[in-house]
Amino acid sequence: MKTIQFREAICEAMSEEMRRDESVYLMGEEVAEYNGAYKASKGMLDEFGPKRVLDTPIAELGFAGIAVGSTMTGNRPIVEYMTFNFSLVGIDQIISNAAKIRQMSGGQFKCPIVFRGPTGSAGQLGATHSQAFESWFANTPGLKVVVPSNPYDAKGLLKAAIRDDDPVIFMESEQMYGDKGEVPEGEYIIPIGVADIKREGTDVTIVSFGKIIKEAYKAADELEKEGISCEIIDLRTVRPMDRKAIVESVKKTNRLVVLEEAWPFGNVATEITYLIQSEAFDYLDAPVVRINTADTPAAYSPVLMKEWLPDYTEVIKAVKKVLYK
Repeated sequence: MKTIQFREAICEAMSEEMRRDESVYLMGEEVAEYNGAYKASKGMLDEFGPKRVLDTPIAELGFAGIAVGSTMTGNRPIVEYMTFNFSLVGIDQIISNAAKIRQMSGGQFKCPIVFRGPTGSAGQLGATHSQAFESWFANTPGLKVVVPSNPYDAKGLLKAAIRDDDPVIFMESEQMYGDKGEVPEGEYIIPIGVADIKREGTDVTIVSFGKIIKEAYKAADELEKEGISCEIIDLRTVRPMDRKAIVESVKKTNRLVVLEEAWPFGNVATEITYLIQSEAFDYLDAPVVRINTADTPAAYSPVLMKEWLPDYTEVIKAVKKVLYK
């Protein structure tokens, strides 16, 4: 094993797949000459050249459409958005075209494409740059949605996403690019749609994904001092969701807390809550508790931002609530 940063894991995954398959290419704003806005494509222009690592104008609708069209001629593009907030400019290409090509062509065309970039908040970036779109894209049949939380998962899942014959939304975080973690030296792939139990426990299940899961780890460490055992599930993939992993864990612990960095209405936590009441209701010893951001646009003020974004103290309160402590 070697220890690398999250951004390096992303770069390795893309580079390895581009060496393996000449139909894979990368395009986006500043991915080439600047080595990526977050240096996630550092050195790739030098290795693969300007025909396979393409800088684009600030025109997400245009280059998303070019990439989607190129899948129909045998290519496997990776489209980097500087932030998924900017994907809204090209969302028609993602939802109306990429997600629909296979079905609307009667299976004649597939659409092997990865849309990747940061999601959620990243500090004082204001309301329009601090939005989480996982549930938006997961609501669309035809799209797969992947949200890794560490370098190991990021590399293995991105390689799987690039090889997938369907469009994949691959969501990262500016605040994770510098995170370090162990990654194997050799080839490995993590299958899409398989959750991971990051921490075994017996008293309560905590389900989360992406960078906010770090708050669950902090809470579990504190709760362990009080004799409370938390099982933490990292979804890794929002769609398809590993429903079996969640249900089996709740059947064991009989309690569930869902931690998600998203607005509270109609989100991933809502889907999980419905899943448990429909498939594991008789195993619950307490109502499910969801933890989300405040139901407002994100603030620029650091004081207000702290109140808006959930942290480990809210996880601790939620766990104690379902344990009636």
